[in-house]
Amino acid sequence: MTSLTHDRRGSGPPLLLIHGIGSHWQVWNPLLPLLAPERDVIAIDLPGFGTSPIWPPPAGATIPGSVPHLADLVESFLDSIGLGEVEIGGSSMGGGIALELGRRGRARAVTAFSPVGFWPPGGGRWVRFAVTVGHVAGRALDPLLPRLMGSPAGRAALCSLVYAHPSRLDPDECVEAARALAGAPGFQSSRTAFRHLTPWASTDPGALPRIPVTIAWGTRDAVLPYRNQALRARAALPTARHVRLPGCGHLPFPDAPRHCAELLLHPTGR
Repeated sequence: MTSLTHDRRGSGPPLLLIHGIGSHWQVWNPLLPLLAPERDVIAIDLPGFGTSPIWPPPAGATIPGSVPHLADLVESFLDSIGLGEVEIGGSSMGGGIALELGRRGRARAVTAFSPVGFWPPGGGRWVRFAVTVGHVAGRALDPLLPRLMGSPAGRAALCSLVYAHPSRLDPDECVEAARALAGAPGFQSSRTAFRHLTPWASTDPGALPRIPVTIAWGTRDAVLPYRNQALRARAALPTARHVRLPGCGHLPFPDAPRHCAELLLHPTGR
């Protein structure tokens, strides 16, 4: 059984939300008031992130902190709370986990925002560098974070890699997010595991062609750039619904909360 820190609210069909590398469940805060009236929303801290404990040593040849490994642990969590197939939303690495759970037949629908697994050859190096910059900066600047995040210029300097409009962000939430990234015990393992991530074009799609799948990408995504990765996603998952989020960053939720919520609430596009 896997026990994970999570926020659960609302009523309706269950909807599981999975954050990305170095993040925490609070990244979904802009959407939760819009989702909870229609869904039983379960936003989790992945193992080794937020306040969830680091995983035990994985069995066999499983790469610790990898998308398949974390998908195993999320499945165990779903079992522990008595849920079978659920609707799943995921962001970045969480989008990759959502797609993996959908591939395994554990999802009724998948909505993935800028999911990992679609970068071109060599593109993984940029992703590892980008997330490491945030991790190292958060650790080095920790005492200064409240002051830096309190100014629009500071938020622009520290948050523009993942957000298109950092000046609009809540300063306290920025501090919490930076500290979550800096202090995540699972960060290094998951970052290293990106080197071994199997591209979705080379993966058996399993159940994905039989369920509603949405891939949404911010056009101002600087971590997983929209132009080439969204194109590769269309080629790898031709049966999915592919959505462009104009003017949005890697984390589009504060940029376009209503649009992002609608994608999760209406996975078939109706």
